[in-house]
Amino acid sequence: MPNETTGCSKSFKKTTAMQLETITTIEKEQIPFLELIYHDVLNHPDYINRRKHILYDAMILGNNYHTKVKIIFECKQGIFQVETTVWTATEDFVLLKGGVYLPVMCIHDVIIA
Repeated sequence: MPNETTGCSKSFKKTTAMQLETITTIEKEQIPFLELIYHDVLNHPDYINRRKHILYDAMILGNNYHTKVKIIFECKQGIFQVETTVWTATEDFVLLKGGVYLPVMCIHDVIIA
């Protein structure tokens, strides 16, 4: 079950902490050159619901305040992080600034600073 403060379970936090070294920061313009995955990287309905709500919040902040967020996502090449503005968030895809699409299913987390 998710932790009330972070929305993550302790085991997820541990896994994330161990993987921090393997998260590569990229520019959004590099995303179209990656081999994206189309299966959900989250395995619990609470995490999937949380991601949906955070993406909605990121879209509101992006459209109204041009706020950038960090999106951690997975593709066949590994786990990546991108800092960008979310313009649209649907059930299946996220449209980032610059016309770049990202499947929602490959997103591990969204960090709003």
